[in-house]
Amino acid sequence: MNDGTVTFLRTRPAQVVNDAAASARRAEGTTVLEVRRIEPAWMEAATKSGIQLVRRGVGGDDEPDPAAWVVDPRGALLLAGRGVPGWRITLGAANRPETVLDALSRTGAAFLRAPISRLDTAAHLASLPGIRTRVSVYVDDVDQATRAVEAGASDLLLRDWDADRIAELRDALGAVPLVERTVFPIGLEIDEARRVLPKGVFTVWLLQSDGSGAARPRYGWAPGKPEHPPVPAARLSAEWADSVWVGSRAPERLEGAGRLGPLLERVLEGHRPDVDDLEAMFRARGSQVEAVAWVADQLRRAAVGNVVTYVVNRNINYTNLCYFRCGFCAFSKGPRSLNLRGDPYLMSIGEIVDKAVEAWDRGATEVTLQGGIHPEFTGEFYLRVVEAIKQALPSMHIHGFTPLEVWQGAETLGVGVAEFLRRLADVGLGSLPGTAAEILDDEVRAFLCPDKIRTAQWVEVMLLAHEVGLRATSTIMFGHIDHPRAWARHLDVLRWIQARTGVFTELVPLPFVHMGAPIFLRGSSRPGPTWDEVVLIHAVGRIALHGLVPNIQASWVKLGLDGAARLLDAGCNDLGGTLMGEIITRSAGASHGQEVTPARFEETIRAAGREPARRDTLYRLVEAGSAGGVSTG
Repeated sequence: MNDGTVTFLRTRPAQVVNDAAASARRAEGTTVLEVRRIEPAWMEAATKSGIQLVRRGVGGDDEPDPAAWVVDPRGALLLAGRGVPGWRITLGAANRPETVLDALSRTGAAFLRAPISRLDTAAHLASLPGIRTRVSVYVDDVDQATRAVEAGASDLLLRDWDADRIAELRDALGAVPLVERTVFPIGLEIDEARRVLPKGVFTVWLLQSDGSGAARPRYGWAPGKPEHPPVPAARLSAEWADSVWVGSRAPERLEGAGRLGPLLERVLEGHRPDVDDLEAMFRARGSQVEAVAWVADQLRRAAVGNVVTYVVNRNINYTNLCYFRCGFCAFSKGPRSLNLRGDPYLMSIGEIVDKAVEAWDRGATEVTLQGGIHPEFTGEFYLRVVEAIKQALPSMHIHGFTPLEVWQGAETLGVGVAEFLRRLADVGLGSLPGTAAEILDDEVRAFLCPDKIRTAQWVEVMLLAHEVGLRATSTIMFGHIDHPRAWARHLDVLRWIQARTGVFTELVPLPFVHMGAPIFLRGSSRPGPTWDEVVLIHAVGRIALHGLVPNIQASWVKLGLDGAARLLDAGCNDLGGTLMGEIITRSAGASHGQEVTPARFEETIRAAGREPARRDTLYRLVEAGSAGGVSTG
């Protein structure tokens, strides 16, 4: 199989695997160790160190299953007979091409390993109709690698190559994209991996891979961590860590777009990309990421100019007790009897009002009401909270209650969703947050938040909110068990709603903060998105929603102010709110999230070469930054 890319795997043989050896190999960049037998202790050491074991030969029934096998044609057929899928099999070339072809045809082996001297035969077999395999070969230097690619290899096995040597290979291949893989082929579906793989192998794959199934970069940064984003000063992609990449500038305009060039040209001409187009953009890598971001920035400039907005607000997290069990949520706590982390709490309505009054006295124009769904809550609680705040602060905008809370509130009162939304609007609710969306793809939701409302229910709440005159934000929470197809579907749902209603004021991408999330601690999710995925979500969000949703927000709560500022070059025009004590993100282990002053926002915006302006919840400017001069009302 040749899709125009060349993949590579950092692998090496091992005689024995223990904690020290596995940790040392992983630290040097190795992804896979190949062994001739497997002991249970070896699997434990490999899993602990985040490295995969591949067995040469089928092995005995008394051995633990490795991540994958390298076998001869007979071994491949034996494994297939046991139900092992082809994406776990590398087939070694045999003497007779007919024997190899028979095994390839019957097993679907993902890789066909051949010596350099037999690459021509292997490449011929891989090119035949019905065969989907990559020709894999060990290479020792850049010249040998480029000759192998010219001879038909599409997967390179690298032993002891450092980042700068891989950079030489990348540059030597020129226009041929080079992508690092894990032990498995890129594009492996997470549902399939979850179903088939042993738990430890699945967890290590999640730690090693990004949303597309390629190998994730090896930096320690993740959303919520105190480190600066790993992005080079003159680039937006952190795909590579070598000195050449870090020290160079991103290509101009669409020069690095590669196969995405024609699609991005059509976007600039006014073409609205379909779901397949969106997924293709989400699979961009390296310089392609920067080309997508450049297009998004052109659309941002056309839609909203150079003004970057923020709002002075306060998040009031009124309870952390919730009877839903979302795998990503580190904030909600159960009853003490369940022995979950932290002490459950529930603010009184008086305490909530006091916090709103304090925020008003400090210049806030909005309070955002966020919390768990307490098992004793009914819709009456939400109505009373809104009414009490409005009685104390008639001019305060109340931004509260996700579609999940609206659905639950209506159900507990025995009324329809539309009726409950009318009651909320009548007592003073101003707008709905678009959270509880997570990923609007029910295949993902089935594992991420199985007891929450489904996509159609979330959509129905937003349609009905529009009917009663309420606006809403929209969000996407990404980087856990999701993937490019799910992101594309999510954006398509949002624009379906927006084209019919105009209900959304903004898109707020929310990178998954993994450190304290139950789903990550159980070994069942990735450790948040990569930096390039963060760039792409914001940029493709701008492209998908162009002409529909004018505002794309970068979340400083998840990314820090420096990270959010970099996204101003990827289609973003808003930095969110001051928050005054948000704790949900910090509960997941984030270092950001307490508060940012208006002065810090304006300093950050000006440093990025843009014009700051203070807004209200509905994006009406209430006070321009001092550089802008006057209030626009």
